[in-house]
Amino acid sequence: MDYFVEILLIALSASIINNFIFYYFVGICPFVGVSKKVEMAFGMGCAVTFVMSIAAFLSWSITVFVLIPGAPVSTFIAGFFTTPEAAAQIDLTVLSYIVYIFTIASSVQFVEMYVRRFFPPLYRSFGVFLPLITTNCAILFACLTIMSHVAGVDNPKAVWDLGKAMTLALFGGLGFTIAIVIMAGIREELELCDVPKPFEGAAITLVIGGILAIAFMGFTGVDSGVKEALTPSPQVSQAVVHGERVALLDIKDNNIQGVRMP
Repeated sequence: MDYFVEILLIALSASIINNFIFYYFVGICPFVGVSKKVEMAFGMGCAVTFVMSIAAFLSWSITVFVLIPGAPVSTFIAGFFTTPEAAAQIDLTVLSYIVYIFTIASSVQFVEMYVRRFFPPLYRSFGVFLPLITTNCAILFACLTIMSHVAGVDNPKAVWDLGKAMTLALFGGLGFTIAIVIMAGIREELELCDVPKPFEGAAITLVIGGILAIAFMGFTGVDSGVKEALTPSPQVSQAVVHGERVALLDIKDNNIQGVRMP
């Protein structure tokens, strides 16, 4: 149950509450440049989600098996040149930026070749979106977020497994798709409006993006409510009052009744 709650909280956080665009402000370039039509925005969102999932799987695997201290691959290779104790302490996470950039670029190229070979209609629907994803900082941000949780940077006691990493990637891509499709729908309606000349183009887009970011702030705290609702709380706890044991009974209307224990 606890694992399911953690997965659900990661999904809610990545897609809505801590949206990559509206909360962390990453992926702004495609958000502004490819949000003129809903069809284009949806295609870009699907492509980003697809590549982000593959990059998350590869980055998690590379981090666990190569980069972090005690990783089996790096420890095995370093064991030929130093003592086993020193080999287990080697930390290659300083190379994470370079490794993830190459991982994203290679995964984009692999996906492009695979889709073009076996799914020509899907490749034609993606168009130029797949090559553009290589420079999308939202994917690099997802990889670095996974690395920080796998390496125990944020919380050494809450290291992510592959399931949590893939959840972040899938729902982070979903949140990116939601944001860019909403913006595309608004921009299509703006074509029928008389926008003041100083605000035409990217200016009105950034203004609307800021308003949407403020609107998404309304979801703050939803994760806490969901966690509180799904996490079972102890129904009976004991306390000592004036030398006597008292059972504190939690009831639905939040009133606490004291019952003396023998």
